[in-house]
Amino acid sequence: MDAVIQSFLTGFPILMLHSSVTLVILAVAVFVYIKITPYDEIALIKAGNTAAALSLAGAIIGFAVPLAFAMASSVTVFEILIWGPVTLFLQLVAYRITDALLSDLPKRIIDGQIGPAVLLVSVKIAVAAINAAAVTG
Repeated sequence: MDAVIQSFLTGFPILMLHSSVTLVILAVAVFVYIKITPYDEIALIKAGNTAAALSLAGAIIGFAVPLAFAMASSVTVFEILIWGPVTLFLQLVAYRITDALLSDLPKRIIDGQIGPAVLLVSVKIAVAAINAAAVTG
């Protein structure tokens, strides 16, 4: 039992550090994403725009999945810090590619069109899954 307690006492501060850093990176990535996209997701969501909510939810999941895998496979905080900007960059690329495929994606999201938002979420989650696999590879 003593070994279990010692293991907890050693591992818990590392867990808290890694979790805290990962959550801060997630919050920063979401903040940057909101500022970079050509519409105000938060205002649209407050106004009841489901397409904007789907789009932002896809981005949050798209950031969180690879960050979670990075945290799970990292030995140091530095490794987690490296994947934060990479994750943000890849999600922005996913947004731009979807925008290129569907002309005028920002207007469609602003107009509350669910179809384009669902496709955007699918692309974001697919990119996140591939990114997560690369992190652990």
